[in-house]
Amino acid sequence: MFITQVNPLYSVYFAPRGFVRMTSLGAQIAQQHLTAFDRLIGIIGEAGSGKSLIIKGMFPGLELTNDDDGVNVRPLPLLDVDEEGFYQPHTYHLDIRFESAFTQMHVLADAIKEAVDKGRRVVVEHFDLIYPIIGLNAELLVGIGEEVIVTRPTIFGPEPDDLSVIVTKSNKYRRMVHSAEDLTEFYLHKHLPASVEYAHGDVRHGFLLKFNEKPDINLDELETYVRDLISQDLPISYLDDMHIKIGEYVHKCTGPRMHATRTGKIENFRVLKELHFDVLSNQYIMVGLVGSDAVGNIRDINSISIL
Repeated sequence: MFITQVNPLYSVYFAPRGFVRMTSLGAQIAQQHLTAFDRLIGIIGEAGSGKSLIIKGMFPGLELTNDDDGVNVRPLPLLDVDEEGFYQPHTYHLDIRFESAFTQMHVLADAIKEAVDKGRRVVVEHFDLIYPIIGLNAELLVGIGEEVIVTRPTIFGPEPDDLSVIVTKSNKYRRMVHSAEDLTEFYLHKHLPASVEYAHGDVRHGFLLKFNEKPDINLDELETYVRDLISQDLPISYLDDMHIKIGEYVHKCTGPRMHATRTGKIENFRVLKELHFDVLSNQYIMVGLVGSDAVGNIRDINSISIL
C-alpha cells in the first residue's frame, strides 16, 4: 500500500522586507513544505530579491557558496561529491548565475544529478537557468518576487519558467513598495516622537504600518511629502547591511538590497486617507500603496482573481 503525501498545488506568501522577516518566512516554508527526503530544491528570483535569506531560514547553518560578504567558497564543493567520504556534507548549495561564470553549465548540471543520485540534497539558486540542461525538475520550487510562491511540481508542472515569469514581473512592485515605505518613515521620524513604535506588514502592491496607539499624523501631508521626494528622483543606493542612502540621507534599513534605484521609479504612491483600526490586534493601521490599481474598497486590496 502506497502512502502519498498530500500537498497543495502551490502556496503564496507576501515577500516581506528585512533580514529577520525573510529568514523567519524561510523557516516557516521549511516546516510546512520541506521533507527529509527532498533532494533537489529550486530557488527562483532576481538578484537582491532575498533568495539567500530564504535559504538561510530554510537551512540554518548551510554554507552558501556566494556569500553576500564576498566570501566565495572555492573550489565549489558540489564538484567533488564523494559517496564514501566520512566528512562529506549532506546538503550542497550553488548559485547557477554566479557559478556559470567559472564552470560550464553542462558540468554544473552533471554535478547536480550526480549528487542527487548519491542521496545528497542540492539547493540551487536561479534554478530556471539550469533546468533546460538538467532536464530534471525540482522536488520543491520556491519563487520570490512581490510574493513568495512555493510549489511541489509533478510531471504535469508547474515548470520553473512558470514561476520565473510571475516573480520577475511582480518584483518591481516590491522594490517600489520598499522604497516608498522608507520615504514614509522619513516623514514619521520628523513628525512623531522617537518613543512611538510601529510594526511592518504587507498588502498587495503596498505596505502596512501598525501602531498600538493612534498616531498624530496628517495623512494628506504625509502623502504630499513622499510624492515630493519621489518627484526629486533621488538616487537610492546600498550603504551596508543595515543602511541605505536616499540622496544624501542615510536611512536604517534591514533589507538594503531590495529597492528601486531612484525615487522617481515609484509609481502612483498614495496613502489611504484613514487609519484603520483592527479590533483583533488592537492596532491602528496605515496603508501605503503603489502602482496603477484603483482601490474602491479596502477589503478588495488582497482579493483573489478568479479566472
